[in-house]
Amino acid sequence: MIPYGRHFIDEDDIQAVVDVLRNGALTQGPVIEAFEGAIAAYVGAKYAVAVSSATAGLHLAAVAAGVGPGTALITSPITFVASANAALYAGAAAAFCDIDADTINMVASSLFDALRKHPNVRVVMPVHFAGLPCDMPAIRAASDAAGAVVIEDAAHALGAHYPDGQRVGCCAHSLMAVFSFHPVKNIATGEGGMITTNDEAIYRRLLRLRSHGINKLNDSFQLPELATTGDLQNPWYYEMQELGFHYRVTDLQCALGLAQLKKLDRFLARRTAMVRAYDQAFAGMQTLRPAQSSGRDRSGHHLYVVRIDYAANRISRAELMQLLRAKQIVTQVHYIPVPAQPHYQRLGFNLGNYANAKKYYEQALSIPLFYGLADAQQDLVISAIKELVR
Repeated sequence: MIPYGRHFIDEDDIQAVVDVLRNGALTQGPVIEAFEGAIAAYVGAKYAVAVSSATAGLHLAAVAAGVGPGTALITSPITFVASANAALYAGAAAAFCDIDADTINMVASSLFDALRKHPNVRVVMPVHFAGLPCDMPAIRAASDAAGAVVIEDAAHALGAHYPDGQRVGCCAHSLMAVFSFHPVKNIATGEGGMITTNDEAIYRRLLRLRSHGINKLNDSFQLPELATTGDLQNPWYYEMQELGFHYRVTDLQCALGLAQLKKLDRFLARRTAMVRAYDQAFAGMQTLRPAQSSGRDRSGHHLYVVRIDYAANRISRAELMQLLRAKQIVTQVHYIPVPAQPHYQRLGFNLGNYANAKKYYEQALSIPLFYGLADAQQDLVISAIKELVR
């Protein structure tokens, strides 16, 4: 069976984890800081904070940016639910702006409309869908004009870069960026995520929020009279200075992440080659086209999504997926739009208000794309799709 996505683990990865098991701290140890430093250096950011998942990272980033009751967070309707849920976790309102039909990303023109409708927006959260970077200068300009800050949902985009050559995660156009290391992403730690930023105050707060709101680094004590005995600092003393969470990651996961990061450029090169092969194979088809065709040399290529005119093919998406599965090919849909989810419908959202997102969802299909996909397997996927989609 050929999955739509899959991690790649080799002996170097296994040995890295074994080394921690035999010799190191399992959690809250030095490997976490090493992984944070490596990611920060790779993307060109000053600081990085490792967390238990990208969902945790989006939540912490939203809280650190001031999202809370009486505020709102705008994101894309075409994303995993975690992007919008970050607002709800923080007691704020979620809002959406429609996508661009050609990039499947947030676009500044729709963002301006959404910002006018929601004057209390604190955070704008663009999603770099499938690894293709959004137009960040335009999104940043629109957000600045509305007094909102930008947090990049870069869960798909490790290794991607902007037109100027800077890597996604450098935070040149945002306050923070959040990555995912789920097994189907470009590198895997099992579960895990990372927040990058160039703001020291935000960095320090993220460290506290990650671990129950307890003071970290050399944060000043708020109750110094309890922190000392005479001239001595009490060695057992710590302070919960705000309400935080248990979103820590382990040294085991970060050891795997460090080993995987060394292979990232190789992973990206292979993904890019496979995308080119798909693009070439599907060129000229009348009822199927790639969902994204621009920025191929800049994308992280987490997903390869095609848009299919199912009616013209006289086949439903469910039927096509079943026929492909019978040929040992697993496909997926990324994503059911968040406003179409029952919880968000109960909050008053209607997918019909986001025409481009609705049309995209009706046509989208993610086909296999991962480092270990052999050329022969990709050829099988292409031939099966061409046989079934005429």
